[in-house]
Amino acid sequence: MHFEGYVEKIIEAALKQGIAKTKAEALRLGLLELNQKYGLVVTDMEQRELEMDLAEFDRMEKRIAQGKTKLHKVKSIDEIFT
Repeated sequence: MHFEGYVEKIIEAALKQGIAKTKAEALRLGLLELNQKYGLVVTDMEQRELEMDLAEFDRMEKRIAQGKTKLHKVKSIDEIFT
């Protein structure tokens, strides 16, 4: 790949500072940062956490339906923390 101008300066600075060893590595790091900022692709760990949260939510719903757990209504968020 060939980079010019501002992008080339960024890559060269990353190489000079030892942030990346190659232009390809600098590009990979940039793509990972882009994904982290915009959430373009869910990571395996994020997917597992989401699945665990959903499973816990299902367990809670079942306990409520079975009468093993009760929900308490509050008028405001302040009632929860006071």
